[in-house]
Amino acid sequence: MCGILAVHGIKNPAAERTRFLAFSKRLRHRGPDWSGCFVGKEGILLHERLAIVGVDTGAQPLVSEDGQVILAVNGEIYNHLALRATLSSTAKFKTHSDCEVIIPLYKKHDKDLCSMLDGMFSFILLDESVTPTRVIASRDPIGITTLYQGWSSKHPGATYFASELKALVDECDTIISFPPGHVYDSRDQSTTRYFQPSWWDGDSETNPVIPTTPADYTLLQETLEAAVRKRLMSEVPYGVLLSGGLDSSLIASIAARETEKVARAQYEARQRKLAESTSGPPTPRMDDLTQQAMLASWPQLHSFSIGLENSPDLLAARKAAHFLGTVHHEYVFTVQEGLDAIPDVIYHLETYDVTTVRASTPMYLLSRKIKAMGVKMVLSGEGSDEILGGYLYFHAAPDSNSFHQECVRRVKNLHTADCLRANKSTMAWGLEARVPFLDKAFLEVAMNIDAKEKMFKKDLNQAVDEDGCPKMEKYILRKAFDCRPEGTPYLPKSILWRQKEQFSDGVGYSWIDGIKDNAAAFVSDKDFAKRAERWSVDTPDTKEAYYIREIFDGLFPSEAAAKTAVRWIPRGDWGCSSDPSGRSVSIHNAAYETN
Repeated sequence: MCGILAVHGIKNPAAERTRFLAFSKRLRHRGPDWSGCFVGKEGILLHERLAIVGVDTGAQPLVSEDGQVILAVNGEIYNHLALRATLSSTAKFKTHSDCEVIIPLYKKHDKDLCSMLDGMFSFILLDESVTPTRVIASRDPIGITTLYQGWSSKHPGATYFASELKALVDECDTIISFPPGHVYDSRDQSTTRYFQPSWWDGDSETNPVIPTTPADYTLLQETLEAAVRKRLMSEVPYGVLLSGGLDSSLIASIAARETEKVARAQYEARQRKLAESTSGPPTPRMDDLTQQAMLASWPQLHSFSIGLENSPDLLAARKAAHFLGTVHHEYVFTVQEGLDAIPDVIYHLETYDVTTVRASTPMYLLSRKIKAMGVKMVLSGEGSDEILGGYLYFHAAPDSNSFHQECVRRVKNLHTADCLRANKSTMAWGLEARVPFLDKAFLEVAMNIDAKEKMFKKDLNQAVDEDGCPKMEKYILRKAFDCRPEGTPYLPKSILWRQKEQFSDGVGYSWIDGIKDNAAAFVSDKDFAKRAERWSVDTPDTKEAYYIREIFDGLFPSEAAAKTAVRWIPRGDWGCSSDPSGRSVSIHNAAYETN
């Protein structure tokens, strides 16, 4: 991923270049590898690059052969090679960048190109071949990448875009989070939804689309494997975030298998090439020691975990990594180190949501360690809980229709919570996170499964299937990857059937307790009693929320900035505590009593 900034519809943009370069510099943590700037007739495009694909030739903004179409992209287009193949031989490419394919697609399909892209992306495309010049802006279907849109009284009629809020706050009076799955067109000032999957209206109050398709375990497994496979597109070192929970462990397991396949294929290709280039008698067979040495030199998947000393996640991740044979790195942080990082975390997150700050702080700390090792891309497990109803409060869903509707709502709002966390916590250090569970094909399969098969109850009389496996949260995903007699197990049973932990709980329960204690010491009872006078909208309901909002306001004091933040509010009508910690859900302790 990268950082992008654009303004369109201003007079004399060349005079604004220096000022916008300063705004773009605020995004440089997202793209430390290079900076690019294009000044056009009515606008400016700026790009801070993190080079993952097309490392040597993919500097942006990208400019078409005729110099009329200019493009700045944040993200990855996984199907770029397949898309190139659909274009005529007249389409000329100047780089190996996966993003450049957007330019000829625009020339051929106009803004309909957005629905053709398979990946995570936000892009700004400037067309200077028309008068007035035209801008197309778009964001990926679920909002894995971040994008903001703004307007300023300093330049009436101008439109601004940026990967992060901080690049716009000093310029724009009005700022919104650009909606995922939409495309903006300056020609008519329209913003329309291009992403229209079959499951989208499942949360409709009047006529919801409720799926009845039974779970196909083989299809579920194969589609997720394909999602991981395409996300290994990289020219730089990569790894996996491994908490030891179901989601990250499954992604790590698939990635380890795929990495081994690639390594073996590369090794065999080298051997064939060596044999073909050798004249004379056949190359003698390698002895066992030589072969073992060659095998040891193959690339291995690196995995990374973080937690407080002896936290549940560290212990589980260690077990999963040993089973998978990854090169495992674990980092221990202290509560004080986490507390010290919170202001920086909020600066990068640009939100005051308690849940997001709690979970992002360990991820932010871990990302710094990973980047220091030279790794630039990691796979992560976000999205599974929303797609499959894996959060513990889902056990209280009154019926399958309600269960499905809540899944759809949570997926639609991922860009305000888990996607925002995964993107900004990692990109704070120029580390790219890819999320296979949010693959379009996997979503189409998983979101169309009958919610009756996703529902679960967890108590002392919990149901089990014919194999003795518990009908717990995300049962169908666990079952799809359960041990098969014909192959190597994907994961140990203790990991595959491990109960859900909120990430902020799994790193160590004293982490949340430490934030609460720190907030209690920071916020006086007198100030807390007057919180509604200070914040009439999104009034903090705990001292922890007050403390986080106080920091946010110090960093982003404008009303425009505050309006972009979205709080995750638990479902009180399902008996969910206002505290988002898994420990606050009664089923959490009941499950451990059962086990």
